[in-house]
Amino acid sequence: MDAVNVTIRMDKETKREFDAFCENVGINITTAFNMFIKATLRTRELPFVVTDVDSRKQARKELGEIIKTIQEQSVINGTDNMTLDEINSIVAECRKDMRAAR
Repeated sequence: MDAVNVTIRMDKETKREFDAFCENVGINITTAFNMFIKATLRTRELPFVVTDVDSRKQARKELGEIIKTIQEQSVINGTDNMTLDEINSIVAECRKDMRAAR
């Protein structure tokens, strides 16, 4: 296999941190980038999620709406003043019921 050089630019501190990370996991930067490239080519997608800023803003907006709905529903249900211990107790009961149903 003929090897070629690839040059990239990055912030000096980022490179220092990445060097340290690679050393901690027993590889070097070249190996890390080759792993990234091979994983990308094997799966035909980036090995991590990339979203644009507008998508993240929309997701935050939708999450805010969901949280608001949950808060409103908790007032209607009279559960808006529950303690964390009470919530955990209900979750534990539901899990127990689910296991028993299996």
